[in-house]
Amino acid sequence: MVTLTPADTQILTPMTVPLAFEVLGVSISNTLFAVLGGLVILVLLVLSGFFSSSEIAMFSLASHRVEALSSNGTKAGTTLAALRNDPHRLLVTILVGNNLVNIAMSAIATGLLSFYLGNGLLPVVISTVGITSLVLLFGESAPKSYAIENTESWALAIARPLKFAQRLLLPLIVLFDYLTRIVNSVTGGRSAIETSYVTRQEIRDIIETGEREGVLDEEEREMLQRTLRFNNTIAKEVMTPRLDMTAVSTDDSPEEALETFVRSNHARLPVYEGGLDNIIGVVHIRDLVRELQYGEAEDVSLNDLTTPTLHVPESKNVDDLLTEMRHERLHLVIVVDEFGTTEGLVTMEDLTEEIVGEILEGGEEEPIETVDDDTVIVKGEVNIDELNETLGVDLPEGEEFETIAGFIFNRAGRLVEEGESTEYDGLTIRVEQVENTRIMRARIDGLAAADDEDAEPEPDAEATTDD
Repeated sequence: MVTLTPADTQILTPMTVPLAFEVLGVSISNTLFAVLGGLVILVLLVLSGFFSSSEIAMFSLASHRVEALSSNGTKAGTTLAALRNDPHRLLVTILVGNNLVNIAMSAIATGLLSFYLGNGLLPVVISTVGITSLVLLFGESAPKSYAIENTESWALAIARPLKFAQRLLLPLIVLFDYLTRIVNSVTGGRSAIETSYVTRQEIRDIIETGEREGVLDEEEREMLQRTLRFNNTIAKEVMTPRLDMTAVSTDDSPEEALETFVRSNHARLPVYEGGLDNIIGVVHIRDLVRELQYGEAEDVSLNDLTTPTLHVPESKNVDDLLTEMRHERLHLVIVVDEFGTTEGLVTMEDLTEEIVGEILEGGEEEPIETVDDDTVIVKGEVNIDELNETLGVDLPEGEEFETIAGFIFNRAGRLVEEGESTEYDGLTIRVEQVENTRIMRARIDGLAAADDEDAEPEPDAEATTDD
């Protein structure tokens, strides 16, 4: 056995290295030596592209698609799901493999160039520039571009080879996985790779981008945004308030109740006993007409035609409420406050409108009517969230109010009359119609200026009366 000392390695030449291989029992020429080195670099470059594209394909694939692919029963799909079940270890596997092959490429290239060009700075510079260029073009850019265009098919193709690489590099992966977790715990960081890639805000941004790019139209964008907001809405925000409720009493005759139905233009009405704070159920006009026209009983009361309904708190989440109403097959529920007082009612139509938008009937007016680019007229009952989303403004919503009428009252600190106005954030809000003490309609001016300026709110502005 021949041992080369450090001094011997300083005089290696294109002739002495093949001679050294011959001493070891291997016959090799200078050309063959260069070819073998080049082939090794080529293989490592392919592996670099493999690991780089693996990172893009594995972590760009949506979780629901991973589940769908694994449910097909194929080995590749099952392996893919197994890898994604531990995303932290998967990332460490890819990073360890990628760094190993890239460093190995650089070391081998430097050794080859030093062998032919001699020791010095020149082989290091050429190796650094050359390998960096190759890795950027063929180990990073091209493989990642391909993985982006063919995410699903490529993820399936590389799943099993990546699993093999994970087993092959297991000692290194376990070591660096452990060290990474220690560093994260010391620095107070956490592995974002294990959290959801998509947040609700990102989904909203995607929806807005889709509209700008022409993928979604305005109505589709509004419906999707309302759907996202639906889960954060409570019954109080969607209910028909007590002042707008129409109900019938158990003391009313069927004929009187039918007259109330006709005047209100509703198919269902709450039935109360004694007062609105004691609603016992709901009566349907269909049952009332059937009993009046075809019923055989001579003395029929509303109690006989009333079906029980739910009484829910005003803080009830509408998503949960919709599920409960569907399960119980109810179309109308009563909303009560913490003292059991009737606050309003919620119908299935109210919940549907939260997703699809306002459903207008007959001569019903638009809740937000556009006058021009600078002015709109809104109903007092319009929710501030809906107003902000539609007009692109930023009116605040307080704990005491959810509507534009409540906002005006809160700003004034008293009852207001027609013609009064208030200023906020460059907007002028003028009361157009008041019935008794209730604001029915308001006019908002200054929308064009609000789009151009990012003015600070004026919290000290007080309600004033126009002359």
